[in-house]
Amino acid sequence: MGESILVLGGIRSGKSRLAQRLAAEYPPVTYLATATVDRADPEMVARIERHQADRPESWTTQEVPRDLDVVLPAIVATEGSVVIDCVTLWISNLLLGLGNGAALADSEILDAVVRAVRAGRGQARVIWVSNEVGSSLVSTNALARRFADLQGMANQRLAEECDAVHLSVAGLSIRLK
Repeated sequence: MGESILVLGGIRSGKSRLAQRLAAEYPPVTYLATATVDRADPEMVARIERHQADRPESWTTQEVPRDLDVVLPAIVATEGSVVIDCVTLWISNLLLGLGNGAALADSEILDAVVRAVRAGRGQARVIWVSNEVGSSLVSTNALARRFADLQGMANQRLAEECDAVHLSVAGLSIRLK
């Protein structure tokens, strides 16, 4: 039976690097990229290109901006690893209606998180990468506050459902669960 691992951390904390290391222990690896790319944003394009360059060529990459619960069952049915990078962008897509779909209510997004993690149970090791937003300031922007609250609740749901949880800070990690 596979396992589910949540890797949390802030921006540039080393969480993706840790997730990649954990995935490489159980090949073959499928990488599910959740980012939607706005070519008018060169900084985001550069970030995505950096992530792509960091992955071994032997890994299979699929772009899944929304429907993780639909895609995961077939992928996790066999041995290997699956990296979902990242939950934060996936939640943004659901919240804002990006990736060819309507915006979802907060409760629908949290339900989608639980459905996806449960759909990810199978033979594979599934590694969820997510931003830890609980250490940041409370924004003066209503949408930013809503997102931070939703992200925090989603991380709690993921942590509850996953077999292991790691926190990455300054390139170092600690296992929390």
